Amino acid sequence: MTLDQFKYIYFLGIGGIGMSALARWFGVNGYDVAGYDKTPTALTTALQTEGMAIHFLEDVEQIPVSFRQNPSETLVIYTPAVPKTHQEYIYLTENGFTLQKRSQVLGLLAGQMKTVGVAGTHGKTTTSSMVAHILRHSGVNCAAFLGGITNNYGTNFLLNEPADDLRSVVCVVEADEFDRSFLTLFPNLAIVTSTDADHLDIYGAHEAVLESFAIFVSQIESDGTLFMKKGLALTDKTKATVQQYSLDEGDYYSQNLTIENAAFVFDLVYPDGVIDAIHLVVPGYHNVENAVAAGAVALKLGVSPEAIRSALNSYLGVRRRFEYVLKTDEAVLIDDYAHHPAEVKAFLQSVKALYPDRELTAIFQPHLFTRTRDFAEGFAESLSLADSVILLDIYPARELPIEGVTSELIFRDIRSKTKQRSTKDELLDVVRGMKPSLLVTIGAGDVDQMLPALKSVLKDQ
Repeated sequence: MTLDQFKYIYFLGIGGIGMSALARWFGVNGYDVAGYDKTPTALTTALQTEGMAIHFLEDVEQIPVSFRQNPSETLVIYTPAVPKTHQEYIYLTENGFTLQKRSQVLGLLAGQMKTVGVAGTHGKTTTSSMVAHILRHSGVNCAAFLGGITNNYGTNFLLNEPADDLRSVVCVVEADEFDRSFLTLFPNLAIVTSTDADHLDIYGAHEAVLESFAIFVSQIESDGTLFMKKGLALTDKTKATVQQYSLDEGDYYSQNLTIENAAFVFDLVYPDGVIDAIHLVVPGYHNVENAVAAGAVALKLGVSPEAIRSALNSYLGVRRRFEYVLKTDEAVLIDDYAHHPAEVKAFLQSVKALYPDRELTAIFQPHLFTRTRDFAEGFAESLSLADSVILLDIYPARELPIEGVTSELIFRDIRSKTKQRSTKDELLDVVRGMKPSLLVTIGAGDVDQMLPALKSVLKDQ
């Protein structure tokens, strides 16, 4: 299958962060794009302003007529989150349309360019956006398909400049292990940030997660390079050259790390030298480590040390990744997408390092019943780093409830000075009564919808 045989592109689940990036690529490259999603969001509104026909009712008649009349010229891209009982899915599968998962189409696109695949159970969104920003800031012709909205560009998609030879274009792809999607990629360069147990509702066991990552790195081109977090057991799984990185050791690492005016200042050590005095305004020890990996890839692609320093100094992060919502002398409110115990731990450790003299209050919304069941003990241990914890109910996302699985599984083992459970409806009153000077919201669900109201509460106290 080649993409040039299609004129129309229809998305089932167009509002997802990854799907919307693909929709934008097709839109700017001259295809007619339309799609369905369950609910309107800021992303779907943005796509509509770009001329895409999007509807939110499960209704075959709302698929544009030109698409329905030309099944051989229409490519349907769908997300696995769309159930097989969906009326439009049934219609499209039964009427001669070509259906492909997002990951399959992304693999086709990326395969035309020089691909940098950034994988890992956590850290991949920030790291891939750092790579993309360094390249764009440094004048390298690149495209990027990211899993979050970058604050530098206000989008999850960067379009490359036209090129006679697409192999001269660098394509940065966030390689998602969910549903084994990243196995459609055959990158030239790859980063693997972590291989912790996650998505066990898909994989069943950690061993299956590790097996999937082993397959991914085996697909790196033999003359390519794997930049691997030091300590991961992947060295013998790839034919590519392996270089290791971490916060403080490996082929690439940071040194002279200090915190100055809420920025992390460090030197990036690499095999041939040092990039000194990088000022990373997006804080966090984990983000310093992500920057080391991004810098390593950029060096491999020929970007100068000076350009890498300049780019990282101007990197503004990704929405919902260590994002300041309020920052005054009286109160600080930070939001983060962390939804795995290791992510929660890294985030809270960094917040405490930035504000050692403030009491830290954390609001956490667990994401998925299966993830809560599988990692309850780890979540409790990580959240115990906070002085006070407010624990919300589980955000179900794509799952149905599981008997006996509630946020109480986490709550009972939290060892913070104070802890309490709350519903979202009760949350503002709870926070108002606590009067925190340092408040963080954590989770991959919809807790971020509470941020404007929480900001108002903190400003008024």
